[in-house]
Amino acid sequence: MIKKLQRKFIMITMGSLLLVMMLLIGTINGINVYQMQQRLNGAIDILSQNQGKFPKFEKKDPPKGGFRSDFEMNEETQFATRYFVVKIGEDGDIMEIDTSHIAISSEAAMNYAAKVLSFSKESGYTDDYKYSLVRNSDGYMLIFVFCREQISTATKFLLNSCGVAVITLVLMFLLVSVFSRRAIKPIIENAKKQKQFITDAGHEIKTPIAIISANADVLELTGGSSEWITSIRNQTCRLDKLVKNLLMLSRMEEDNLKLALVDMNLSITVEEIAGSFRPVAEMQSKNFRMDIQPGLMFHGDENSIQQLVSTLVDNAMKYSDEGGTVRVTLSAARKGVKLEVYNTVLELDTKNLDKLFDRFYRADGSRSRETGGYGIGLSIAKSIVEAHHGKIGAKSDDGRSIRFTVTL
Repeated sequence: MIKKLQRKFIMITMGSLLLVMMLLIGTINGINVYQMQQRLNGAIDILSQNQGKFPKFEKKDPPKGGFRSDFEMNEETQFATRYFVVKIGEDGDIMEIDTSHIAISSEAAMNYAAKVLSFSKESGYTDDYKYSLVRNSDGYMLIFVFCREQISTATKFLLNSCGVAVITLVLMFLLVSVFSRRAIKPIIENAKKQKQFITDAGHEIKTPIAIISANADVLELTGGSSEWITSIRNQTCRLDKLVKNLLMLSRMEEDNLKLALVDMNLSITVEEIAGSFRPVAEMQSKNFRMDIQPGLMFHGDENSIQQLVSTLVDNAMKYSDEGGTVRVTLSAARKGVKLEVYNTVLELDTKNLDKLFDRFYRADGSRSRETGGYGIGLSIAKSIVEAHHGKIGAKSDDGRSIRFTVTL
């Protein structure tokens, strides 16, 4: 249980950190790309306002960026910005090609213009250029701004930030793994005290149980059998079984239960254990069915599996309605075997099915007292399944029946 709690703590911590890192990196890189686009669009705006050329810059002039606040023109702008312009008339003929501000041929510029004109968008990216189609009185003007360096810088920034994030996550994982046990130390101590209490109480209770049972035998020998002596024996047997189950559940939850793993024929095991309930079902006028696929092998602890099957079938027998149906099914699954125990009921609270595996939880307390249950059997069944790295669940299709499904 402690290891599971520690793993869960690490997973929650790392998951939260991963979410924060993704949000942070996404926001920073999103802002970076947005600012890059704003700078490119600012340059294109100035070129479109001045017939494809940068105006002469004067220091006394305010920044010529239009509404693009991320772009400010300076004395180096016209020399640092690499671009070319293609002007097209109303009839679609090329009127002018200006490639004086970039190392590209007029033929290549014409090809880019033809390519962009085939697009449905008036602005966007093509290869290493940010383009914009501007309409004017004479026709169209295509402006291409070279942006390979900006895209390369944004890409490197993204990769570097992701690399830093990965390194940070690895370091945090190591730190959390080292210090997680210290973080959950109070819970560990509480769990140890609880386990120690159960163990000590179990051993202490065994002595008075044995004395009460022995006194009941003496009373029967001296005074003869009576309903009071029978009641004492029944309650001592029930209390003894409860203590044993509590100790067993405690060992399972602490992973201290040593499983004797062997290869066994699960089909025969289930058929023998479940079949032993058939006479009881006949006495109670219940419809008992078994559908066992033969030859299913399983590697596990045979005693634990027998207890698992016995617990589930016994639970179905206790809580099925009078004259109802109990069905045990064993079949091959995609990754192992699947055991299903089905029974009908008079009434079922489908909202609390997940609580059935909680210790001492009973859906109907009065019914449990009548049948002798004390709400721990399904907890043991769940622990047995988890010890075999399997899954167990309960569901109801109509509120008048319940199906326990075990996948091993």
